[in-house]
Amino acid sequence: MNETADAVDASGATGAHSIRVAVVDDHEMFRAGVIATLQPYFTIVGQAPDVEGSVAMIATTKPDVVLLDVHVPGGEGGGGAEILAKSLAYSPHSAFLALSVSDSPQDVGSVIRAGARGYVTKTITGEDLINSIRQVNEGYAVFSPKLAGFVLSAFQGVPVGGSGVGSASGGGFGAHDEELDRLSAREQEVMRLIARGYTYKEVAAELFISIKTVETHVSSVLRKLQLSNRTELTRWAADRRIV
Repeated sequence: MNETADAVDASGATGAHSIRVAVVDDHEMFRAGVIATLQPYFTIVGQAPDVEGSVAMIATTKPDVVLLDVHVPGGEGGGGAEILAKSLAYSPHSAFLALSVSDSPQDVGSVIRAGARGYVTKTITGEDLINSIRQVNEGYAVFSPKLAGFVLSAFQGVPVGGSGVGSASGGGFGAHDEELDRLSAREQEVMRLIARGYTYKEVAAELFISIKTVETHVSSVLRKLQLSNRTELTRWAADRRIV
């Protein structure tokens, strides 16, 4: 069942390219609520409640970002991961952001390995969801800090729960690394949390410091490591398995 929606211009575009978003969820009322939240900010190009309809809708509309529930009926029973795998051939430039009630490693790992750029739970606020969509559209990896460990493992192609997964304190921190040695102990703490997907506000709360201090540490970390943004920082940390 394909429920492609008429595109609606985002009122907040301010002359910039309006991000084109598709919404996949099998609960009609939830889907309608999400669309109502997003419409003032994005162009909603389609919606669908099942695997077959979602693949057809994505192939037709080729959205910038697909907001994807993990548990969707139809197809071969693969849910969101199946939709993602089948849709990439038709819309290779679409970014997929999973939105689910589930925070299980199996669900997160399946869609991340299939190619999702992020994973957030349905407890997210409307404002944070809007920001998450913008971030994945810009190429950032966005996910709940609580999910960071197995999300990063999935990014590296390591099976969730497998023996090859490095722990938060293992790997890079125990080995001599000239780049890592440039950072102070506090900068390493901030770097690790930022690489895990924490916001500046969450880092500040975790380390009992001000947001301004977090910003100062992040700027110093990026400068010392010669990186441009937090996406590059996440990749740098994941390569060394130090998060």
